[in-house]
Amino acid sequence: MTASAVIIEVDGLSKRFGKIEAVKGVTFGVQPGEIFGFLGPNGAGKTTTINMLCTLLTPSAGSARVNGFDVVHQRSEVRRSIGLVFQQTTLDEYLSADQNLRFHAYAYAIPAELRERRMTELMEMVDLADRRSGSVRTYSGGMKRRLEIARGLLHHPRVLFLDEPTLGLDPQTRRHIWDYLLRLREQEGLTIFLTTHYMDEAEFSDRIAVIDHGRIVGLGTPDGLKRDVGGDLLTVRTPDAPAAAAEIRERYAAEVSVRDDMVSFSVANGEEFLPDFVKRFGHPMQSIAVRRPTLDDVFLHLTGREIRDAELDPQAQMLQGMARRFHG
Repeated sequence: MTASAVIIEVDGLSKRFGKIEAVKGVTFGVQPGEIFGFLGPNGAGKTTTINMLCTLLTPSAGSARVNGFDVVHQRSEVRRSIGLVFQQTTLDEYLSADQNLRFHAYAYAIPAELRERRMTELMEMVDLADRRSGSVRTYSGGMKRRLEIARGLLHHPRVLFLDEPTLGLDPQTRRHIWDYLLRLREQEGLTIFLTTHYMDEAEFSDRIAVIDHGRIVGLGTPDGLKRDVGGDLLTVRTPDAPAAAAEIRERYAAEVSVRDDMVSFSVANGEEFLPDFVKRFGHPMQSIAVRRPTLDDVFLHLTGREIRDAELDPQAQMLQGMARRFHG
């Protein structure tokens, strides 16, 4: 991938907090118009990376360019090129939606005639036109998120950064948010950089980078990453999981995962493999299942553990204050 083909270019990017290296030399590129997913558990380096790309943190080493601008030396140009939606709301809930948008427009010096037209256009786009004058305090969580997305797009950014954009929202609201985002992507020609721990949300990505302990441990399309897991996943529940795992390793030379009374391993053609396996298996079986790999399996395969529910950690809380300055 050449520099001319990317809108986000990251090379050896690192960040230290004292003796702790939160991000360890990550390198990747994002193409214009792409939805690029950044998957990882809490503390993996997702938020630190996104905040370096958005100029809220200064890298300790390496380089990054967004829309052709260096994140250290051309911070103002980077900020004009991006929209940003954080995990936690940065709206002023004592103001109306219009007032929140207008304040953002002033910060970006958007001319008055363009400002009003753009506000109307975006509020209609996110289905909030009839609530423009209402206090944000009266908004639901999903409405606030849609307003933040509208605010992030007000100045026509090239890239929209979404840091856990649907964290804490119910599944139906999360789906509606993504309906809006996919529509906005088409209408605005956006590149979307997404951090998430929701696997169904990550499926919307054109490509995904998996980050763990500050390093990128996997990068590819969702389907490509699933193929790399190695075929279908067969899971057996048995009273003696360690003994069952030993038999599977010896007989099939398979890489086996054991969790409680569950033994899992990959096979090339699960439905064809299953009858002979059941016939020959030498241990009691309480249940057996075969399925296609999911992104959960990808994460387990790459990191050795399941992704944990993300929570807003102390560092993320600190960065919320930075976010308010970013929007103001």
